[in-house]
Amino acid sequence: MRKALKFLVMGLSLFSYVASAEKSSCYGTTAKGRLENGVEMPSSGDNYVTYSRVARLAGRTYVHSEVISILVDAYKSLGEELPYKVFKYAETGFAEGGVFKPHKTHQNGLSVDFMTPVVNELGESVHLPTHVFNKFGYNIEFDNDGSYKNYSIDYIALAAHIVALHKAALAHGVNLWRVIFDPKLQPELFKTSYGPYLKKYIQFSKTPSWVRHDEHYHVDFDIPCKALP
Repeated sequence: MRKALKFLVMGLSLFSYVASAEKSSCYGTTAKGRLENGVEMPSSGDNYVTYSRVARLAGRTYVHSEVISILVDAYKSLGEELPYKVFKYAETGFAEGGVFKPHKTHQNGLSVDFMTPVVNELGESVHLPTHVFNKFGYNIEFDNDGSYKNYSIDYIALAAHIVALHKAALAHGVNLWRVIFDPKLQPELFKTSYGPYLKKYIQFSKTPSWVRHDEHYHVDFDIPCKALP
């Protein structure tokens, strides 16, 4: 009973958080744009956490209001489908958008980075460590086998998350534009049970990006934006 009540309170809390947020307006593109009424991501939920409370306090975790609704809905569905998996989101953008160094995008509230889900040596879903000494996780490098120290990429959780994001986006009447993830590691995603869905509906990066995108994956949402003045 207590557990059920906990989930009910948490669900109502998240609903109130999203519902109370003022609707955002985006302008321009992810590479040259701005945002009005950006919404700050919650620091944590039942199955997800922020990559850094310090970076969050610095204002680096704001997104478009529609995007945050999609993210929260996706995490909720993952909690029901894969209750023993945990997730961590990373950089999003500033409340007013604009240049977001060192990123080349993240300017209009429609770009979100997620830390790559991992399992430990026991096969347990755990959070990839993110702190100031590894540039909040962005300095981590996986080998070609998807391993880093005692961690291995959890391709099932990663694939499931992308599918959940896409389905949540469609439920909100929008879509995903693209997913950037190291092309050399992508084949393992397609070997999971989610592979056919990913091949059919998700546009993945085909060539290496200016940074590798192995310790994190970048998602751009396809939401209509106004032209820059």
